[in-house]
Amino acid sequence: MGSPHTFHIPVMGTGFTIDSPIRVARYGISSVISLVDDNLIEDVRKFYANRYNEAYDPIKKFDNDWRARRITAYLNLVDIIVNKQTADLKKTPFEQGSEITKYFDFLPDDSPLKGLYMRMLATPDQNEKAALQEELRNNVTPGKIEVNIMTKLDRPNVDKQGNPLPEEFSDALAALRGFAMSTLHSGIELSAGFNRRLYTYIEEFADFYPDANGNLKKEIILKVSDYRSAITQGKFLAKKGLWVSEFRVESGLNCGGHAFAGNGNLMGPILEEFKQKRQELIDQLGATLREALKTKNKPLPASPISFRLTAQGGIGTFNEDRFLKRYYSVVSTGWGSPFLLVPEAVQIDKDTLDKLAAAGEQDLFLSDVSPLNVAFNNLRNSLSEMQKCMRIAHGEPGSPCILGHLANNTEFTKSPVCTASRVYQKLKIEALKAMRLPPEEYEKEVAKITAKACICAELGHGVYMNEHIDRKDATSPAVCPGPNIAYFNRPAGLKEMIDHIYGRVNIMSFPNRPEMFIKELKLNLDQFEKLVADRKTTPDDKKNAVIEEFRQNLNDGISYYRTLIPQMSEESEAARTKILNDLEACNKRLAAL
Repeated sequence: MGSPHTFHIPVMGTGFTIDSPIRVARYGISSVISLVDDNLIEDVRKFYANRYNEAYDPIKKFDNDWRARRITAYLNLVDIIVNKQTADLKKTPFEQGSEITKYFDFLPDDSPLKGLYMRMLATPDQNEKAALQEELRNNVTPGKIEVNIMTKLDRPNVDKQGNPLPEEFSDALAALRGFAMSTLHSGIELSAGFNRRLYTYIEEFADFYPDANGNLKKEIILKVSDYRSAITQGKFLAKKGLWVSEFRVESGLNCGGHAFAGNGNLMGPILEEFKQKRQELIDQLGATLREALKTKNKPLPASPISFRLTAQGGIGTFNEDRFLKRYYSVVSTGWGSPFLLVPEAVQIDKDTLDKLAAAGEQDLFLSDVSPLNVAFNNLRNSLSEMQKCMRIAHGEPGSPCILGHLANNTEFTKSPVCTASRVYQKLKIEALKAMRLPPEEYEKEVAKITAKACICAELGHGVYMNEHIDRKDATSPAVCPGPNIAYFNRPAGLKEMIDHIYGRVNIMSFPNRPEMFIKELKLNLDQFEKLVADRKTTPDDKKNAVIEEFRQNLNDGISYYRTLIPQMSEESEAARTKILNDLEACNKRLAAL
């Protein structure tokens, strides 16, 4: 399942990467589709079936196993389209502007395939040129069509009459089944927590087990925030005969979407632990896996097994990218937020695109908008945020709850509702009034309630607006950019962004941008400062323990970075000096708290 590129486009929201494989996979670029919103998936399937003259039989809500079947049908369609695009690309001539020329131009300069391409261009011998062109055509490989399940989103479902369906029809399990039954040879990325019921369900699908050569039709990718999480989840799966093919380390705060502070655990030390304990992890999980496969009478891999280590979150320069690959043996890096400025690669409506291009650090913030009660990266002037504020100003807080994927609150209602919904916020505010709190405390509590807004639907609204797909309520697209987007100040073409990643051009015009590890450290200091301030107003022993652990992790991280900076040979001496000075400024800030 190798990719010719050394970067991938991570999942972004529910809609931004919904069709990224159709846009970029033929060029060898891997990307990740969210499986949250099956309504959006069904609408996009209809859109692309019409565009590519493929058969479309609608799968309606409450049809038998509708969620899984919608996902399978869409993934199969994407697979068909990408394979067709790749076959067509291989037939194009090697001439300026052709699809096959783009494919090889996009490749990293140190790729053996790129070397072969350059040799073909340089040779004057027409027979040799023709032979090399044939060899190049045979080596064209599309990028991977990966999918993501956010494991916390596992709502039980009901039938048309409101009767509960068996647990295998829950959101996460149905999504897994939809992927498992598809024709894809790719990976499923599991993120945002450990869902034992979901992980156990993977056992039921043969495609996740290795054949005698150790090959897998479907791979498991775990997005993790630290080594302990990797080994805990990896062991659970290995005991079932399931191998984790990739650990995808993501910065807890210097990323898009939901943000997890992780008690001050920093990305550098986390990657260092993976580097030092890589073989130990392989040995432990491998022994457990083999024992489980024996018990299940399944083939044992004949060749040694291993895993890929990838990283994402806040990467912004060629030097940072190259350092991660050299020093930590990261095989691929995830470039998320910068691709929100590349309409060729993602679904982004013009209003959101223009606002992201103009956004500076002050326009991006960690919000309380998510009904999951997890901090959520947000843009202050997104249409979603602006319409939320307008509803509050007009005395009508709360979002219309169209999809209900986050409906899990039964505080006031028999059926679960979402805390971002109009129904919940109205009832909660009425209950608050009855408590007769002092005005200042009342306003503070109301602000907490009304901060929530729809994300499961609104993160897909841009797709409807962009492609003019008929859905009248899709007027307030939300967006979840990481802090790194503040340092990219204009839309970019696909070639421009790829050239930036590989160091052929530089489209970032912020010379004082903090290095990625320093930026993450500053974001963690912001969170630590809030914890300290909160302890002063409401002290208790549990908060003290959390703060002391957070402080110790930050101190350990700063000490680690002091020894790491001299190893950053990709950076100039002046750049390393600046990174060190920024680190010491962070250390002083920590000491002052």
